[in-house]
Amino acid sequence: MEFSLWKKIKKKLLRNRRPMWQLGCLLAVTLLSLTSVRSVQAMKQGNPPSRSVIDVLASPSEQVTVKLHRIFLCGEEKSTLGQMTSKEALRLLKGHPEWTAVLDTESAVVMEQRIDDLSESCKHNGYISMDKAGNLTLFDGSPKKEKVLRTFFQLDVNYMESSLPKERIEELVNGIRITDKDEYNSVLSTFSDYAVDRTEKVMKRDF
Repeated sequence: MEFSLWKKIKKKLLRNRRPMWQLGCLLAVTLLSLTSVRSVQAMKQGNPPSRSVIDVLASPSEQVTVKLHRIFLCGEEKSTLGQMTSKEALRLLKGHPEWTAVLDTESAVVMEQRIDDLSESCKHNGYISMDKAGNLTLFDGSPKKEKVLRTFFQLDVNYMESSLPKERIEELVNGIRITDKDEYNSVLSTFSDYAVDRTEKVMKRDF
């Protein structure tokens, strides 16, 4: 529809040899009309035009619910900071330049904080093991409960079985307990050597 309108405008202007400023004005009016049509269509369908977090924070006196989402290497924590004006929420965000902000489905402003560590829950319940599809996986609690927190990469099981001691593989199958960041990174580093993508590259290079 937009492309068709543009072609008609262009042909008409070329035919009438109108100056360039008229072209700009006519194009602007066309774009505004298209935007209005989209807005009306969205409202008819019960979907009002969506707002962004920038729109919300640009209105200093607007009251918003502010939440904090802490995202760890392993695990996450969510909390509600309460009601604030958009100006207060913006001040909070500026005070933490490493944070980002998004709007959730309830139009609350969610401050996202990424932390280079394990959450307390993960320190107490985190296990790295292998799921049924052969992926290196982080579990909340025993792998037998199959409560997956995160999937890292697929393992080349055959290569791993031919390279590692049987005891090490059994340890992985049963679940390797993760209590801190160093242990977490160490396990990932060890088994990344047996990731399918990496072993395929090694085989192609050797060939």
